[in-house]
Amino acid sequence: MRNAASKPAVKRDYPAPALEKGLDILELFASTPGGLTVSEVARTLNRTVSEIFRMLLCLEQRGYLSQTENREKYHLTLQLFHMAQEHPPTKRLVTEALPAMHSLAYKLRQSCHLGVIDGGHVVIVAQVDAPESTGFYVKMGSKVELMHAATGHVILAYQTEDSRRRALDEWTRETKRTKPADLDAHLAKIHRLGYEKRASYQVTGVVNVSFPVLGADGNAVAGLTIPYVKRIEDNVTMPEVFKVMREATREISEALGASPTASSTRRGTKPGKQSRAVC
Repeated sequence: MRNAASKPAVKRDYPAPALEKGLDILELFASTPGGLTVSEVARTLNRTVSEIFRMLLCLEQRGYLSQTENREKYHLTLQLFHMAQEHPPTKRLVTEALPAMHSLAYKLRQSCHLGVIDGGHVVIVAQVDAPESTGFYVKMGSKVELMHAATGHVILAYQTEDSRRRALDEWTRETKRTKPADLDAHLAKIHRLGYEKRASYQVTGVVNVSFPVLGADGNAVAGLTIPYVKRIEDNVTMPEVFKVMREATREISEALGASPTASSTRRGTKPGKQSRAVC
């Protein structure tokens, strides 16, 4: 668990103890999805119950925390997620992506979602349902461990060495695990093909197909993914899925500033080099 109690003390020129205490609490709850009692928070952060209670009450009143029905534990709300959604880069990404995502879902009769890397996880920032009455989808706001997400792999494959290393370092800090031995080869394959296609890490029968979305610097800022489910009498072929997703990610990438040449290139340089190939 990553929390303030395990962090080394940092000397600050202008200390703000109340602010740091509040941030410690939010970071602790972010790493504890099951929720925490007042005493658990106080014990973990090495604070008194009375001072933690006041902070929790304030955070609850501001909408960052909520209590369970039996009022035994506090949980983090989606307030921080909504704030992140209002952050201009994320808001622009979602605004530019949604029309292409709706078109993609209609053409392929499949749901789709857009994810970004946040620390050691992938966060789903946009999602569109399939037009069918039944189907599979990933809920917006969901967090998936980086190494268990096709979306995360395709983003890593289209980033610089520094960006990739920072993401993997954060994943290592959060999970206490080492990088998979075959990860570099796997990312190289994704970059060579231009997409990721593999069985879901969580659900049997679902095949995740993910393409990178590029920003103006030619590096991936997001991944667009279809959790593909084969339907009876469905005539949508996998080559058609690739074609439609390639067009959708090219449209989104160009809207974000990627050059037309970059967004139409099928293959790119080796991972870790500055690349302008989208798929």
